[in-house]
Amino acid sequence: MHMAHLNIVLHEPEIPANTGNIGRTCVATGTRLHLIKPLGFSLSEKALKRAGLDYWKDLDVTVYEDYEDFLAKNPGAKIYYATTKGPQTYVDVQYEEDCYLMFGKESAGIPEDILYANQETAVRIPMIEDIRSLNLSNSVAIILYEALRQNHFGQMQTAGRLRKYEWK
Repeated sequence: MHMAHLNIVLHEPEIPANTGNIGRTCVATGTRLHLIKPLGFSLSEKALKRAGLDYWKDLDVTVYEDYEDFLAKNPGAKIYYATTKGPQTYVDVQYEEDCYLMFGKESAGIPEDILYANQETAVRIPMIEDIRSLNLSNSVAIILYEALRQNHFGQMQTAGRLRKYEWK
C-alpha cells in the first residue's frame, strides 16, 4: 500500500513555540512541513526545539524564500487555505491524500489576495463570532486530523494499548 503524505504549509510563521508544536504533530502523523519565509524566528532557536522536543530531528521540513518559490517547487499542488475569512468550513471539502494545508501567520493570517484567488479551497474552523482566532498549532491539528480521517488515517496506528490489560 502506498504511503500517503499530507503537507502542512506555514506562511510566514511568527511564534517558534507554535511551529515547534506543529512540527511535533507532523512527525506523529507522517506529515511533511513546509515553511515560507520570512520566519519570525531562527530554525536553531531553543523555543522551537523545546516545543518540538526531541522530534524535530525526525521532521521532513522544507523552507522556501516566498510564496512564489513554494508554488514553483510544488507544481500542481492541491492547496487548501485555512482562514477565519473562509467561505466554507473545513469539513465541507474532500482532502486528497497528498494535498497541502496552508496556514497564515499568527498576527494576520494568509494575505487576502491569495485567499481571493483561491476561494474554492479556502476553509474555516467554525467558532463564536467574538473570538478572533484559535491558536495556530490547534488549528493545524484540527484540520490535519480531519484530512487524515477522510483518508482512513493512512498507516497510522488507530488502536492503543493498556499497560496492564488487554482490550476485550
